[in-house]
Amino acid sequence: MPRKTESTPVSDRAVRRRIPKWALKSATDSSANEQYYLRSIGRALDVLDCFDGTAPLALKDISASTDLPESTLFRVLLTLEKHGYLQQAVDGTYQLSAKLRFGWLVEEANRLKLKARPELERLANQFNETASIAYLYDDRIHVLDSIETFHEIRMSNRVGRVLPPHCSAMGKAITAFQDRALADQILEVYGLSRRTEHTITDRARLFSEFDQIRQTGIACDREESNLGGICYAGAIRNAEQKIVAALSLSTPVVRMTPAREEETRRAVLDAAQRVGENK
Repeated sequence: MPRKTESTPVSDRAVRRRIPKWALKSATDSSANEQYYLRSIGRALDVLDCFDGTAPLALKDISASTDLPESTLFRVLLTLEKHGYLQQAVDGTYQLSAKLRFGWLVEEANRLKLKARPELERLANQFNETASIAYLYDDRIHVLDSIETFHEIRMSNRVGRVLPPHCSAMGKAITAFQDRALADQILEVYGLSRRTEHTITDRARLFSEFDQIRQTGIACDREESNLGGICYAGAIRNAEQKIVAALSLSTPVVRMTPAREEETRRAVLDAAQRVGENK
């Protein structure tokens, strides 16, 4: 009687993959790399690299950065727009589409997070309280990083949390510096819900406070988001002098004194300015 054999499922067998000879050659031979390099894709990527994720660019600006003739560049731009990587405004300028812009924002946010980490550590060690940083992603403000104190009674911040723009210190510090249209959009997305009896839900009063924040560069949440907590946040400028982030120090009200409050304001503002200067 023949022995019954069991076939091994494809998923359990080792799959042998043969690497084409041309691929092996191109990995070690620079001339082969040049042979297989697709110049059309390279030109398209050079065009995308011109954008910083914020400022729109005109055809002449992109042509100057890439050294491409405008006739060639126009075809590249048209192709990228058709495939959803660029958007053209009514004035003829181009901007990255949302799917690329968000990736650029994530990359910029991560760079800023690394720059700000020493300042967060400095604040957390100096005051033994929770230090945090938040970043503006289009119309939402997310916590990027946070260092918590070891006090049993403390204010906490969760990385990734969306901050209320009307009653959190970092949310107010960032929203206050946006143009009115974007500020309204940020508030519309989150809403003006009442978190505590101290929450500002009147739009006129809130924008009046935004005026003060723009003058001082610092915002305060005094039990507006959570009862028993106080937080100061300083606005951070990027290389284009736009406010895209803020850092903060949070503490329970019971540990805050007038002298410590003034010291906290100065330290937070100084830390935010140092992060902004560290381009």
